[in-house]
Formats: sequence, structure tokens, C-alpha cells
Amino acid sequence: MRRTVAVCLLACLALAGCSNSGSSADAKPSPRKTVSKEAAFLKAVHTANLRSWTDKGPTDDELLEYPQQWCDGLAAGHSVKWLFTMFGDGGGLYPIGEHWGTYKADANAVLVMGVRAYCPENLADVKEQLRASGDY
Repeated sequence: MRRTVAVCLLACLALAGCSNSGSSADAKPSPRKTVSKEAAFLKAVHTANLRSWTDKGPTDDELLEYPQQWCDGLAAGHSVKWLFTMFGDGGGLYPIGEHWGTYKADANAVLVMGVRAYCPENLADVKEQLRASGDY
């Protein structure tokens, strides 16, 4: 009797189409839309509506010159202070142009946006340095 029940159960499962051919292991993941680090950075900056650039601000090309250089400086062991120091022994990477400037609070915010998009592994350290200096 048990054997008959087992055979009937297997037959029912086969007729119902139960199989593992549609398992999740065989399914292909749906494609993800990836956003470039440049696009992520520019979107963050554009939505921030920084006070510094209300009248005149940098072009996207001018802005995009900074994030990778900031990340390179951080990877070399330099501090945020060093990155933004314009003269002497500094990186000279304060976001400023010939016809536009940036308030320090906005420069710090843009730095955080750039680090978040380009080298997020440095984000916690950058925020910690800015908080320690009282600038964030």
C-alpha cells in the first residue's frame, strides 16, 4: 500500500510539472543599471544647490578635475587639510577657479560627495577629519 501511494505521489508531481529545471540557480540575474562615478558625483553636486555657486560656478568639466586627484592624495596618505592647502606644502586641490570660488563649508561638502563617488573606502576617514577640525 505504501508503495502504491508513493508511486501515485511521484506520478502526480511529474504531471504537475514539478522539477528543478526552473531553480533559482539556473536563473540569470536581472541586469542592473550602473551609474558611473562621474555621473554620481555630478548628480550629487547639482542637487546640493551650493550657495557658493549661485551666481557663478564651475563647469562640469572643471568639477570633474578634482575627485580623482582627491582620492589619489588620500591614497598617498595625505590629509584633507593637505588636499585643500593652496600654497607651500599642500595639494592645491581646493575647488576654486579663475572666475568662481567656493565657501569652505561647500568645498567640504563637495569633497565628501567626490570621495563618496570615487573612493568610498576613504569616506569615513574624510568625515572624521572634517569633524575633528570643526568643519563638518
